[in-house]
Amino acid sequence: MIDGLDPIEDRNARKLAFVAERETQKANATTFRQCAEAYIKAHQAGWKSAKHGSQWAATLERYAYPVIGNVPVALVDRNHIMKILEPIWTTKTETASRVRGRIEKVLDRARAIGLREAENPARWVGHLDQLLPKKSQVAPVEHFAALPYKQLPAFMAKLRKRDGISARALEFTILNVTRTANTIGAKWEQINESEQTWTIPGELMKGQKGRRRPDHVIPLSDRALSILQDLPREGSFIFPGARGEGLSNMAMAETLKEMGYSGDVATVHGFRSTFKDWASEQTSYANELTEMAMAHIVSSKTERAYRRGDQREKRVRLMADWAGYCESKATGGDNVVAIGAGR
Repeated sequence: MIDGLDPIEDRNARKLAFVAERETQKANATTFRQCAEAYIKAHQAGWKSAKHGSQWAATLERYAYPVIGNVPVALVDRNHIMKILEPIWTTKTETASRVRGRIEKVLDRARAIGLREAENPARWVGHLDQLLPKKSQVAPVEHFAALPYKQLPAFMAKLRKRDGISARALEFTILNVTRTANTIGAKWEQINESEQTWTIPGELMKGQKGRRRPDHVIPLSDRALSILQDLPREGSFIFPGARGEGLSNMAMAETLKEMGYSGDVATVHGFRSTFKDWASEQTSYANELTEMAMAHIVSSKTERAYRRGDQREKRVRLMADWAGYCESKATGGDNVVAIGAGR
């Protein structure tokens, strides 16, 4: 023992101090951008598509990196977050909310791996909710513009005259009452031509976070199957984009725009409302059946009932009747014939 110091304890204390200083230097040298890129790399395998990772990178590149990209992740604070969010919170609320959530996740991971100690300044509850108005207060929910169903047959006739993969994808989407993401992510392995069905895996279906969704089986109408049979089979995606992945999520919207339908007149998602209005006003199909056709969540008991026997046959007839209406001779007037489908 020298001057009252235990050499072993002194050596251990020096080691601990060295390790702590090295970790501090590492944290101070690791930027938010580096942490964000590491987060994307670590999680992208579990995301539904490569596009999701691209969207992550794009939003952070545009909004976060100019402010905190080169800031040590350990030093990112609430002032930084507010500088990012305040300019877009009331004008681009949905985008701002996504940016906030993505920053929060990056900072949570940074803390979990020891690169920062402070509380997460991007967390909403108890942090930003004291500084920014709620999303619902500044960005009321807006419904997607939907084409009136009486105008649909004329629209479909016009759409069928167009060539190109985007036009066929849009027609396929309308006929099957699906969401954009399901169509552009559709793969040949999901199609059963002999059964004339398209099965979308449950993990790709929209639903409550954490809730396991069943596979969504769509009975394909003759026209929907015909579209598939006329397409070239190159790669795994039914509607391939330029890079061999699925189409861009804007491709069908661009087709609508080219046809003269602006976003305040018709949207891709809005055709689901067109279908619902048609089914409610012009047929006697049960509401539960049309809800299932749209892949809306219904009770497990109802879902089981509508997957078996005669109910499955009604689903086949519903999609065939919808396709038939889409191909009818209506020109936007009142010549719509109600379809009796029984309950």
